[in-house]
Amino acid sequence: MRIEQLEYLAAVTEHGSLRRASEAMHISQPALSEAVTKLEKELGATLLDRRRTGSRISRQGLDLQQFMIEVLEAVDRLRQAAGQQSVRRRDLRIGTVNAASSSLLAPALRDLHARHGSGGVEVVNGRQADIQQGLAEGSLDLGLVNVLPGDEVAPSLVADRLIEGTPVACLPGDHPLTGKEQVTVDDLRAEPHVLMRPGFVMHRYAHRVFAGTLPGTTYATDGAEMGKSMVAAGLGISILPDFSITGDPLVRAGILATRPIQTDQTTVTLLMLRRRAERVPEPLRDLQTALVRQARAYLASLEVEAAVVTPISAAAGGRGRTLSAQ
Repeated sequence: MRIEQLEYLAAVTEHGSLRRASEAMHISQPALSEAVTKLEKELGATLLDRRRTGSRISRQGLDLQQFMIEVLEAVDRLRQAAGQQSVRRRDLRIGTVNAASSSLLAPALRDLHARHGSGGVEVVNGRQADIQQGLAEGSLDLGLVNVLPGDEVAPSLVADRLIEGTPVACLPGDHPLTGKEQVTVDDLRAEPHVLMRPGFVMHRYAHRVFAGTLPGTTYATDGAEMGKSMVAAGLGISILPDFSITGDPLVRAGILATRPIQTDQTTVTLLMLRRRAERVPEPLRDLQTALVRQARAYLASLEVEAAVVTPISAAAGGRGRTLSAQ
């Protein structure tokens, strides 16, 4: 068994295909595939499921993954102790449904950079199911997803609740509905609407709140960030969790505004998902801590805002609640 064989397997798991892994490791695809095949023969285990759409870690590979990670981390510590500058650095990969990008994720990434300096972080946008699958297979290190009451996550994952918020209407800052403290479902149904695509929690929520009768004109997109951009462009109104828009630069600039939805008591919870593991790399552990810290800071900022704004301004946005990690 050679160290580079474990590194090649880790690269395939991270990048999702032999081709992308070979490009990242600067080795030909046949050579990388042969190295992994030899490791499989030596261990007597099938480590990869090879498919036309890409290679993914197998069930046996998942069972052995934590041991291989520990070996690679030990090798890195040995290289560091020996003063080598070419220590293998693996980018952290975060899967997100574009939840709380401005209020939590971006500040947490700044905290991580301040603590660790150099190091790569890749933010991958996707749907809840794709993020959970990526975490289970090892291609993602951390996930940020929204859930509605009653939703469940895969039992192989650990879910830490970061924020509990409410759905709000996201509309252009100069829209006539900004003159109301709250908007009704009928108000929303009368306007063009920017929906999330199937697979996103807010897609299910919109169909629920509209009771099957959607606005006459609808657009569909992936994630809150594109939804906000389409609203800012004047294409319609969208419904988003309050924590996905509070503090957004477009809101601070007056380009976007939010209003609560009258009579709706639904809550949306932002979860931080991770794999169950006995040992967590320090950068990943620090990022998790930073996200929890930023969630608490978000709550504190809402409490301060609620103490100083007028009643109409206070009604203009939802109020999230930070939940302790479990």
